[in-house]
Amino acid sequence: MQWEVVIGLETHVQLSTKSKIFSGAPRHFGDEPNTNACFIDLALPGSLPVLNRSAVEKAICFGLAIDAKVANHSVFDRKNYFYPDLPKGYQISQFELPIVLGGKLSFPVEPKKGEPYIKTIHLTRAHLEEDAGKSIHGLVQGCSGIDLNRAGTPLLEIVTEPELRSSAEAVGYARMLHALVVWLGISDGNMQEGNFRCDANVSVRPLGQKEFGTRCEIKNLNSFRFLQEAIDYEINRQIE
Repeated sequence: MQWEVVIGLETHVQLSTKSKIFSGAPRHFGDEPNTNACFIDLALPGSLPVLNRSAVEKAICFGLAIDAKVANHSVFDRKNYFYPDLPKGYQISQFELPIVLGGKLSFPVEPKKGEPYIKTIHLTRAHLEEDAGKSIHGLVQGCSGIDLNRAGTPLLEIVTEPELRSSAEAVGYARMLHALVVWLGISDGNMQEGNFRCDANVSVRPLGQKEFGTRCEIKNLNSFRFLQEAIDYEINRQIE
């Protein structure tokens, strides 16, 4: 039987702002734990978020660069889940009315077999949200610590349509997107610091079938090599 691979990517891009998305706390990678967290990041009662203008401007810049529709009116939503490093018990994100809708991006693909080619993929949306903190394990035996320095860091989550058909296409798209956000100056794209990381949604279906197969999401891939290897492994697992 012949199989068709279906891949969609969600990419989290940390925006290069001086302060966090809803507070005036600074954001510096590598500082001592919990030295860059204020009342809002700690979710203390009575503290209220104030939106970072620079984060909005960078999101608009990205939307214009990909020929997307930039919303005149967008809304933030609460995404409720429990993480130890998310003190509020919810993440402030966007769902129904994101700041950027649609858009497209063209990129070169270098397949393992065959000639290189250019592919254009359509984007579903790009929305603003806050990052969570970090759980730290192993500093004290039998205990885990929480570092809230990263909590509230502005993220632009960029979501594609499920139009990628191989790991090579996924990597080609990710490389072009990375180059674009760095060139625009909206992010430094530093992958080893987690400033550009991908979630891959992978499924397979019999060739010619219209319905999607059961997808599996692979989260927090922070290198192009890991992205390609993880997708290839998941494709083989599902086919087997």
